[in-house]
Amino acid sequence: MNWLRIRELVRKEFIQLFRDKKNRPILIIAPLVQLLVFGYVVTTDIKTITVGILDQSKTRESRMVFDALSANATFRLVYATDDPGRLERMLLRRKLDLAVKIPPDFSDRIRRKETGSIQILADGSMSNMAGVRIAYTSVVIDGLNRRLLKELYPFRMDYGNIDARLRTWYNPNLYSQNFFVPGIVAFLIMILTLLFTSMAVIKEKEAGTMEQLMVTPVRPFELIMGKTIPYIVIALSQMIVVTAFAVYWFQIPLAGSIGLLSVATSLFLLSTLGIGLFISTISATQQQAMMTTFFFILPFFMLSGFVFPIANMPEFVQWITYLNPLRYFLVVIRGIFLKGVGIDVLWHQLVAMAILGLFVFLGAVRRFRKRLD
Repeated sequence: MNWLRIRELVRKEFIQLFRDKKNRPILIIAPLVQLLVFGYVVTTDIKTITVGILDQSKTRESRMVFDALSANATFRLVYATDDPGRLERMLLRRKLDLAVKIPPDFSDRIRRKETGSIQILADGSMSNMAGVRIAYTSVVIDGLNRRLLKELYPFRMDYGNIDARLRTWYNPNLYSQNFFVPGIVAFLIMILTLLFTSMAVIKEKEAGTMEQLMVTPVRPFELIMGKTIPYIVIALSQMIVVTAFAVYWFQIPLAGSIGLLSVATSLFLLSTLGIGLFISTISATQQQAMMTTFFFILPFFMLSGFVFPIANMPEFVQWITYLNPLRYFLVVIRGIFLKGVGIDVLWHQLVAMAILGLFVFLGAVRRFRKRLD
């Protein structure tokens, strides 16, 4: 193996990559745009819940429900009506997140020391958001129940109770940005390396320079090294830039080691570069390589746990996720960012990425060398 030839191939690849003006926005602008989109747009935080209310009781107790919701900064009461049909139509048109219906006998039942029922209608078209909204409403109703109990039973009641003092570790305020933004680092690295590696060889074929490379003294393995090293450098650079942006722009805590993050990224690159090389051996044109790349990207994304918990997937799908390198890398990157854990905790994921990456990369290299021979 001649390192001088590899160095010149790497230099040629960098020149060829940055000479094409179409590649510059993909390498520089696209990662930042995706980071901003995921950081600001993709969020599960509930900041405002729009509520409409139908009060058929019009008593002090029904106004207490109204006041309890109004006192909470999350709830915004935007509509009150006496027409049940109109309230439901506004919920149907997504002008309301919740609709509260208070029946005429609400106060009478409470004063008779019976259970007073109110109906809460939630827009369930987005089930995860609806669940959070219902949970917030339940907290408000529980607080109102305690106030009513004190009024109905003013005498002192002493009894043992459980004092649950809750603390959320690693993400105290439960910000969804802290969950999504570290995962973007892994997602961007995967897209860039898969896309550019799969098309690097195809460009040589379409330009007619592959035959020229094959008649030179460059060996197949040296050609592979020359084609992959530039994208390793670019991926690590992107990781550093996006990590710095996440820490200083989004204020995401980086509690762990940047060195361990670099090692994990290198192991992850074995899989993505290997898949990119494999795609280049089965594709005849750049368009075909791009379509094949996106065929891999979507399953990797869906089966990684980036958005959807793997534990909620069917059991046979959970077994398939063990073949997904992004699954392991997300555990590592979130552990380093939020928990500050080291290799003593993450070694299982690092070993899995190393085994999977070596198997994929060496298999792709073997197929690539056969195509060249």
